[in-house]
Amino acid sequence: MPVVNPRTSPFDAADRQVSDRPAPLRRSSWAEAAEAADERFAATGSTPVIRRVPAAPLPPTAPPASAAPDADPASDPDGQTLGGQVLDGSDDGDDAAPAFGRGRSAAPAPPSRRSAVPAAPGTAPSVPALPSRSASRAAALAAPAPDFISSPGLFVREQKPRPLGGFRGALYTMTGGGLNLGPSTRQREEDELARRISRQLQGSYNTAVLSLKGGIGKTSTTVGVGLTLAEFRGDPPCAIDANPDSGDLVERALGEGIYQQQSPRTITDLLKNVDSVDSLTALARYMHHAGRLHLIAGEQDPEVSDSLTAEEYLRIRKLISGYYSVALTDCGTGVTHNAMSGILQSADNLIIAAGYAVSGAKRARSTLQWLAGHGYEDLARNAVVVITDKDEVSSRVDKDAIEDHLSGICRQLIAVPHDRGVADGDLVTLEVLRPETRRAYREIAAAIVDGYV
Repeated sequence: MPVVNPRTSPFDAADRQVSDRPAPLRRSSWAEAAEAADERFAATGSTPVIRRVPAAPLPPTAPPASAAPDADPASDPDGQTLGGQVLDGSDDGDDAAPAFGRGRSAAPAPPSRRSAVPAAPGTAPSVPALPSRSASRAAALAAPAPDFISSPGLFVREQKPRPLGGFRGALYTMTGGGLNLGPSTRQREEDELARRISRQLQGSYNTAVLSLKGGIGKTSTTVGVGLTLAEFRGDPPCAIDANPDSGDLVERALGEGIYQQQSPRTITDLLKNVDSVDSLTALARYMHHAGRLHLIAGEQDPEVSDSLTAEEYLRIRKLISGYYSVALTDCGTGVTHNAMSGILQSADNLIIAAGYAVSGAKRARSTLQWLAGHGYEDLARNAVVVITDKDEVSSRVDKDAIEDHLSGICRQLIAVPHDRGVADGDLVTLEVLRPETRRAYREIAAAIVDGYV
């Protein structure tokens, strides 16, 4: 009796009228169905969901000796008849896998399980034995986990971030999110700066802000960068005023009026009771807060301010390191006052404040040269030089030449543009600063955190 290939059966012809997609083949186990799916993925150039495991070949089974040439097809438990022709079918057991596909109530068995071989005259067709039900289940359990569990990104399109501001943001808003061109280059740069600033740190780090000349933006840089760190980081930063000349770090962060209304807690008060501070709550009594930026005020009495020693500063630094991952230290003018050796010993990197005036640029270079010659070559080489355009120097000063000169002797050079919110010498708040100034402070904050890892 002739054998009909299941792929060309009348059932397939009817199915092709419903869908042009190739009919998924019915398998006796999930593992075989997954293998067939892998073959379809490979044929279309897609990433396979399951890594295929070659199955062991099935042993050939000899045909029964008593088989008659005109054996009734109904005697084969797996055989079916259609118009006098024999069609192979799948197991009728409970573990038979359903057809994998849409809109198909039944699918013919694959030729890979039962080869359609014409039978010799006078003999019954040779049918290889199927694996047992337990073997099929064991093969399914031994199959590797699907890749869409370990790598879901292979099956999900990446969603573009929402654009903020500009033409892209307006288009996104007008279309209700239907048209998303993605963020602009500027926004992607801002997102990258935020990621660098907010990265998680293991341990506590300290950045010293210093210069050899006063009035060139050292304290305003400390406040602006500290507020920026507080804006982006999950943990609040701490800023320490170690200026021996009656520093005004807290006044620049809070405003003169608010600071005068508060109790005058200074670094000297903290030193007197440092041994009794055993918690963040106890430490908070000696701190001032500008939003999420925590500050330790410098001593305002000139007779006391210059008495901070290196050992005393190191005690403060050790205390702060137990509660804050990032600390900024406003060092004041010069590098030879009493506390400076302790500051440099505990510093992980430096900000060297400079100006566009010729004298400011020369002093920045002198500071780096002094550090390199006194055992702090690593700090000098990895320093971040910040040039603040505080006084808007005349056009006779070649700003590009100054930047080129200083950028070659430090890790990074960042320019802060002229801004009245910085130049007035009063309260520094991010809300009133120009966007270019805030961007510069973000770049400085990111460069600082980059130096920690």
